[in-house]
Amino acid sequence: MVGTATGTTFTDTGLSPATAYSYTVKASDAAGNVSPASAAVSATTQSATTNAGCKATYVANSWDTGFTATVTVTNTGNTATHTWQVTWTWPGNQHVTNAWSATEAHSGQNETFTPVTFNAAIAPGADATFGLQGTFSGSNASPTPVCTAS
Repeated sequence: MVGTATGTTFTDTGLSPATAYSYTVKASDAAGNVSPASAAVSATTQSATTNAGCKATYVANSWDTGFTATVTVTNTGNTATHTWQVTWTWPGNQHVTNAWSATEAHSGQNETFTPVTFNAAIAPGADATFGLQGTFSGSNASPTPVCTAS
């Protein structure tokens, strides 16, 4: 016997992920009469939750009106990434002229970087890097990168 319920609902706890369980029900009344077992029904628990998270750090070197930057993408999850994406909005008047080890796309001040084939998969705790070169006018304030992974 797994448990008892006083209504029509039963919650089973402490189950293993990705495992099939079979249940039958016996009803009893106040007089202690117990019915025969019902036909069995089965339920399968979901797979264990995995998390493919990431964080990105941005480090720049600038001169006059130019700069280079290295972005490090770190897998903060407990499963390898299949892909990742780093986005940010430039806080100043910056423009990317070249990127390597990532594909760059932009719309106005919004930047999006996605991996190339060799650095899309990142093991838990490991990282991948990509770089960029650009120009700016005024100040070259660092953006705040946002990383997503799956």
